[in-house]
Amino acid sequence: MTDDLSPTLGLPYIQPSQAQKHVTHNEAVRILDSLVQLAVLDRDLSNPPGDAAHGDRYLVASPAQGDWAGQEHKVAVWEGAGWAFLTPQIGWRAHVADEMQTVTFDGDEWRTNEIETVSLIGVNTSADAYNRLAVASEAVLLNHVGAGHQLKINKASESDTASLLFQINYSGRAEMGLAGQN
Repeated sequence: MTDDLSPTLGLPYIQPSQAQKHVTHNEAVRILDSLVQLAVLDRDLSNPPGDAAHGDRYLVASPAQGDWAGQEHKVAVWEGAGWAFLTPQIGWRAHVADEMQTVTFDGDEWRTNEIETVSLIGVNTSADAYNRLAVASEAVLLNHVGAGHQLKINKASESDTASLLFQINYSGRAEMGLAGQN
């Protein structure tokens, strides 16, 4: 980046004593219009579509071809007379309309935002170091996918406990399962 461009989005700055300041300002607005609330139509195309409408945006797939050659992973914006390309930065997010998913740029490629491993999850409540999964709800549904469904509670060792505990105001009233010895 040069001193003529902003460091994050590469927006052009208006320079002192610059003639036609509206040109620089309009270029910055054009870039912002393309990136703010970034949503793209597709991320699997390596060749530009022939029927793009003004303002249509795509994430360029590899290997890029035709008018997109050499623009892999960039945001391609159809501006009516040609394509403009915006270079993503690490952490940029885009909604992909044809997949109804959000993707994030990791510096090398656009990745689907999937939850792989998290240390705490709180649903309508706060989780903590002991209760790493906490749910505050009138009901919880665990539904089968296929012919059956199992809820498994596993003990770490023979002397540990694996049980279902029923409480009133967080005070135990009934418990079933393996408490202590097998």
